[in-house]
Amino acid sequence: MKTLKNHTLIYDNECPMCNLYSKGFTKCGMLDENGREAFTEMSAGNKTLIDFTRAKNEIALIDHHKNKVVYGLDSLLLIIGNSFPLLEKIARVQPLYGFFKRLYSLVSYNRKQIIPSAKDDHEESCVPDFNIKYRITYMVGVLIFSAYILSLFSGKLGFNLSHHFLREFTVCIGQILWQTIFLRTYLKDRIWNYLGNMMTVSLIGTLLLIPALFTDFTPNFYIVYFGIVVLVMFLEHLRRCKLLKLSYLPTISWILFRITALAFIIWLTL
Repeated sequence: MKTLKNHTLIYDNECPMCNLYSKGFTKCGMLDENGREAFTEMSAGNKTLIDFTRAKNEIALIDHHKNKVVYGLDSLLLIIGNSFPLLEKIARVQPLYGFFKRLYSLVSYNRKQIIPSAKDDHEESCVPDFNIKYRITYMVGVLIFSAYILSLFSGKLGFNLSHHFLREFTVCIGQILWQTIFLRTYLKDRIWNYLGNMMTVSLIGTLLLIPALFTDFTPNFYIVYFGIVVLVMFLEHLRRCKLLKLSYLPTISWILFRITALAFIIWLTL
C-alpha cells in the first residue's frame, strides 16, 4: 500500500465502525502509524484547523502540508485513491459519487442509532447533528426490508400464514405509530433518537431471520427460532434503553405491541 503521509484522520473513537475502518487504514499502511487521532483526544493544533461541528457529521482528514481539511466521503476517497487511483476515479464519476455521498451521510447521521454509546451525551462527544431527512430515510429503509423478510419467514411458521408483504408492512408501521403515540409525552425531544434505535433492533432481528429462509424444517422449529430472535431483540432493546437512560416503559410498550400484533394475526388465520 502507498502511505498517505503527513495526514491525520480525525475519527469518532466512540463509534466501533469508525474505529474499525480508521484502524484498518493505519494497519494496512494507507496512513502513517500515527495517521489517525480520536475526536475526543484531539490536539490543540488540529482543533484550530477543523470545523468542529462539521467534523462531528463527516470524518475530517487534515493535510499538514497545506493546512487543509477535507471531510466525509472526500476524505475516504483521498486515502483510498492514494493507493488505488482507479477506484477513486470510478467513485468520483456521477451518478456513483452522488450515490456514495448520500450513502455515507445516511450512515454517518444515523451512526449513533446504529451503534449507540454510553458516552454520547457528553458535551465533547462526536455526536452528529440530527438530520430528519436521513433519519426518516433510514427508518423507511429498515421498515421495507424488515417487512419483506418477515413476509418470507411468516410462511414457515404454520398457522395458515402465507407470504404477505402488506400485512408485515402494516405491522411494522403500526409499531412505529404505537411507540410514537404512547411515548411522545415521556420521550419528548428524544423520540427520534429512540425511534432510530428501535429500528436498528428491528434490523438486527431481520438479519437473524435471513439464514432460516434457506433451510427446510418443521413449523415447530421456526416457531422456536422466531422466539429466540424475539428474545435477542428484547434484550437488545433493553440494553439500548439503558444506554439512552430510559426506563422500562419503552420496552414494555414495545413487547406489548409485538404480542398483541402476533396474537391478532394468528386469530385472523384461525
